[in-house]
Amino acid sequence: MFHAASTTLGSGGFVFVLFVVAAAALGIFGYLQGQKRRQELEAMARQRGWSFSPDRDPEISYRFGSFPCLERGANRYAYNIMEGQERNWRICGFDYHYRTGSGKNTHHHHFSAIVVHTGLPLQSLSIRPEGIFDRISEFLGFDDIDFESSEFSRRFHVQGPDRKWAFDVLHQETMEFLLSMPAFSIEMHGPHVMAYRSDRFSVRDYEDALQVLVGILDRLPRYLLREMKGVD
Repeated sequence: MFHAASTTLGSGGFVFVLFVVAAAALGIFGYLQGQKRRQELEAMARQRGWSFSPDRDPEISYRFGSFPCLERGANRYAYNIMEGQERNWRICGFDYHYRTGSGKNTHHHHFSAIVVHTGLPLQSLSIRPEGIFDRISEFLGFDDIDFESSEFSRRFHVQGPDRKWAFDVLHQETMEFLLSMPAFSIEMHGPHVMAYRSDRFSVRDYEDALQVLVGILDRLPRYLLREMKGVD
């Protein structure tokens, strides 16, 4: 009986040791992957002539106005921040952290975003990939803005207070462009336009996201640009 109890205790201890070793290995792997990604982002920034800082910045959400994705949860801060110039626009790309819950139910969320400062008085507009909950909301009568392109309306959920602005920005050429590119959530607010996802970007994701934002801005109609600049 004593021998059996000792054997059981020993096997339990062995499983615990394996668990600790596995957790430590995962922690080390995650750290090394984070370091590798940080180096890749720094190299990307350097190649483009941008600055790079791995330090935490809790002021990002104040700099870029009321983007909903930057106002979630608590303990909010940006890190791995890249800043520079792209043509006539100021660019800022970063990873972002926020915390939800408390105690044992605490969750730490991380995602990436890139913001273009346009210098234009952009109206609020949200463009994101259509999800299952969006389809349920539409079924219940909470519809988004629909467009002539049925494929675009099926793939993207678009919301904004001014439908005319949405149609001005998302004309046929811009819709075709967005359908041809990797999908991101896109927000316009004040002078800024942002692309982000719910997880962290790779270097390629940052390049694609910037290409999407520049593509949208390049396709803004001339009459709309004149209106925003106050030119007759």
